[in-house]
Amino acid sequence: MSNLVSQKRLAARVLGVGKRKIWLDPNETTAITNANSREGIRKLISDGLIIKKPVTVHSRASTRTLHEAKRAGRHTGFGKRKGTKDARMPSQIVWLRRQRVLRRLLAKYRAAGKIDKHLYHELYQLAKGNTFKHKRQVIEHVIKAKAEKARERALKDEAEARRVRNRAARERRQQRVNEKREALLREAEE
Repeated sequence: MSNLVSQKRLAARVLGVGKRKIWLDPNETTAITNANSREGIRKLISDGLIIKKPVTVHSRASTRTLHEAKRAGRHTGFGKRKGTKDARMPSQIVWLRRQRVLRRLLAKYRAAGKIDKHLYHELYQLAKGNTFKHKRQVIEHVIKAKAEKARERALKDEAEARRVRNRAARERRQQRVNEKREALLREAEE
């Protein structure tokens, strides 16, 4: 077999690909050997004796299936981890996201009138102090606080009503005592 290195090189330059992408017909080595110019190589290409090999397939199918599996929680055990826990998901970012979520919720509640500005401030400080892990805890706290406030208001109203009732009873009793005294004085005068 003759040496076809220069023909392969010329063909690669003509077709604009690498030398490994050039296919030379093994049955026509003599015709290819005679081609020693670009023009000759072009003629062989048009005749089909020199062919540009197709691009190798680099499928992403396996990568896609792996990502799907990872999304479902597979392949994420201790053996697959390279960085520390904080490197994989920084605690600062976790904190930041949680604070933003909680503060957004509190602002929404305040705007909707579900909580007043005093309760808002109290809950804001509690959120900053790492009291709440998630939104549900904040919502439960709000419900509890509102129920407590309503209970206190009910007790206050009840106490006020009792005071009014007692005051009225005291006044009535005093009035009766006064009427009796006046009646006794009138009898004594007669």
